Amino acid sequence: MSKTDCGCGCGGAPAFPAAFVRPRFFAGQLLTEDDLTLLTDYVAGKDRLHNRMLSGPGVVCGLEVSCDSCAGGTVLVHPGHALDCCGNDIVLSCKEKVDVQALVRELRVSSPGVECGDPCDDDQRHFGLFVRYEESMTGPVAPFATEEPCPAPGCVPSRVEEGFRFVVKCDPTDDHRYNPATKLLARIGDKDAYEHIRLLSRRLEHYLDPMAVAGRSSTRTIRFEDADAVRYRDSLGQLKAGADGDPRPPEARQQTEYVRALASAIARYDTYDEAGQQELRAKYEDLGTIDTARQVLGAACDRLAKTEPEEVWPEAVHRQIALAVVAEAKNRVAKRDPDAPIELRLLAQGTPLDNVLEAGFRADLVRIREWLLGRLDRAAGVGDCKLHDDVREVAVPQPLPIPEPDPAQRLTIADLGLLTDAAGKLTTYVRRFVTDAACSTLNPPCTGCADNDVLLAHLELDGCDVVRVCSATREQVLPGGSAYGEWLPKLYQLRHFAEQVCCQPVPVHRPPGVPETGPIPRPYVPRLLEPWRARGPLARMWELLVTPAPGETVPKPVREQVYTVPAEVTDSLQEMNALRGQVSDLVSTVEALRGQLDTAREQVSQVRDELPDRLSDRLSELERAPEADAEAAPEPEAGDDEEQTVKPKQPPRRGRSSSARSGGTARKPRSGETS
Repeated sequence: MSKTDCGCGCGGAPAFPAAFVRPRFFAGQLLTEDDLTLLTDYVAGKDRLHNRMLSGPGVVCGLEVSCDSCAGGTVLVHPGHALDCCGNDIVLSCKEKVDVQALVRELRVSSPGVECGDPCDDDQRHFGLFVRYEESMTGPVAPFATEEPCPAPGCVPSRVEEGFRFVVKCDPTDDHRYNPATKLLARIGDKDAYEHIRLLSRRLEHYLDPMAVAGRSSTRTIRFEDADAVRYRDSLGQLKAGADGDPRPPEARQQTEYVRALASAIARYDTYDEAGQQELRAKYEDLGTIDTARQVLGAACDRLAKTEPEEVWPEAVHRQIALAVVAEAKNRVAKRDPDAPIELRLLAQGTPLDNVLEAGFRADLVRIREWLLGRLDRAAGVGDCKLHDDVREVAVPQPLPIPEPDPAQRLTIADLGLLTDAAGKLTTYVRRFVTDAACSTLNPPCTGCADNDVLLAHLELDGCDVVRVCSATREQVLPGGSAYGEWLPKLYQLRHFAEQVCCQPVPVHRPPGVPETGPIPRPYVPRLLEPWRARGPLARMWELLVTPAPGETVPKPVREQVYTVPAEVTDSLQEMNALRGQVSDLVSTVEALRGQLDTAREQVSQVRDELPDRLSDRLSELERAPEADAEAAPEPEAGDDEEQTVKPKQPPRRGRSSSARSGGTARKPRSGETS
C-alpha cells in the first residue's frame, strides 16, 4: 500500500492521508506519549474525514445572526453547530455579542491594500461574518524528570481546547456546493458551441436513413401509400389557397413546408414506371391532376424565391434546408428531371439535398470531428476509452467551398456513400461523448479546502452601524453533504435516466433495411423545418442537468483559452479551396481531351492504312480514261467540212509503265516496295 500523502490540506496536514494508523496494545508494552498521541490523532482524523466528506462544510443548526438591541456596530450570534471544510466541529454553546466595528478595523490593519474603505465613512459597506475554528493549548503541567538530554523546561500544556473566533471579510467566500452542470460543462465546454454542434448533428440524423436508402437503391421505387395521397391533396389545396400576393415570413415558412410535402408525394409518383403510375391514378383519383399540381408547385417555388431567406429562416441550419426544398422541388419535380435519380429519391422521402446543402454537410462533418477531438483532448476522466481513436479514424469527405446553386450538379453514389458513412459515425460519437459526460456528473468530486472559514451571515453597514443582517444564502449541511444538497431533488430522476443511458452497450449506427424486390416502404420525414426538440432519456437527462431548478446555484463558468484563426489564414484556406475546385475542373477537362485525342489517333491510323489502296485504284481509273475515250471516238467521214481541224494525237505521258502503255492496269507501289 502506498504511503505517500497527496498534497497539503488543512493546517499543513494531508487532505487525503495515505493510510490511517492506529496503535495496537499488548501486555507488557511500554507506552509512550507517541502511542497515546497516535490514538487521539487517529480518532480525531477519522471524525474529521467523515465530517468533511459525508457532511461537508456549512452550518448544521443554529448560529443565527441577529441585530443587537443596543444600536451600534454589534450583532448577536446564537448558539449552534457548524463544520468547516477541514471537518472541524465548531460549537457555540452560548449567545455571543460580536463587535463588527472592531473586526472591520482588525481587517484593515491585518490586510493592507484591501480596498475596504473607512469602516466609519458615510458609504454603505458589505461584509461577510465568518466563524473560524481555533485550538489553544491549556492545562500546563510540570513533567517529571526524564533521562532525555534536553528536557522541556517549565510546564507543558496537557490539554488542547477547541474553540473559535469571529472574522469579517470583504471578498465573498467560496461556495462548496456542487452543481452537476458545473462538471458537465467543464467536460462539454462552451454551451453555445455545443448547442451549435448538436443542431448540426440533429440535421445530419434527419438525413441519415434517407441518404442510405437513396445511395443503395437509386433505381428502386419509393412506395406511394395512403398517407402520401392525403399529403398530396392537403398540400395542393393549401398552395392553391395561398397563391395570391407575396407571403410574409410566417406564411412563407408554412408554404415551404407545403412545397416539401407536395414535392415528396409527386416525387414518389415519379419513381414508378408508366404502368405503376396508371395503377396509382386508378387507385387515387386526386393524382389525375398531377400536371396541374406541377404547375401549382412551380408557381409556389417562384413566390418563395422572391422572399428574403434571412428574415424567413433566422436559423442557418433550417435556412439551408428551406432553400434546398425550393430549389429541388422546382428543378426535379415541377420540371421533371429524369437524369437525377438520387436527388429524386431523397426528395421523395422529404429530405431534399442540392449541391449547396451537400457542401454544407461536408463542412459540418469537419466541424463535428474537430470539436470532438478538441473536447476529448481537453476533457479529463473520459470513461469511453476507445472514443478518441474511433473519432480520429473517421474518413471525412473533403470540404468544398460553398458553391452557387446549380441544378446541373448531380450526386454520385460514391460521394453519397462516403457522406452517409461519416455522418452515421460522427453523430453516434457525439451521442457517446455526451452520454459519458452526463453520466460522470452522478459522481460529485471532492471539494478542496482553500478557506476553512464558515459563513454565518452577510452584513450591511451604514457608517459604523450594522443596518441589515442576511443569513439566508449561507451553506447548510444536508444529508450526504453540501455536494449532494444542491441537486438532491434531481437525484432520483437522474438515476432513472442513468439506468437507461449509462453503462449500456456502445451505440452503433445501422442503416435501414431495404427489401430485395418491390417498392421500398419509406416514411416521410416529419417536422424537418420546425425547431428540433430533444427527445429520449439522454436529451431529458441533459435538460435536467443544465436547467436550473428554483433556488439552484448558477454553474461555475468555464474558463478555457479560445484559439482564434487569423483572417489571413482563413482567407488563404478559402482561396486554396477555390483553387482546389478549379484544379479538379482542369483535371476533368484534360482527361476528356485525352480521350478525344486517343480517338482521333485511332481514326488517323485507320485512314493511313486504307489510303494507299484507295489512291492506287483511283490513279488506275484516271490512266485508263483517256485511252478508252480515244477508242470510243468515231472516225471523221468524207464530205465533212474541210475547215474542220483535226486535233493532233496526244503524246504518251511520261512516267507510264510498259504495262500501262500496253493497256494493262498499273498499281502504285506502296511504301517500302520497289516499282
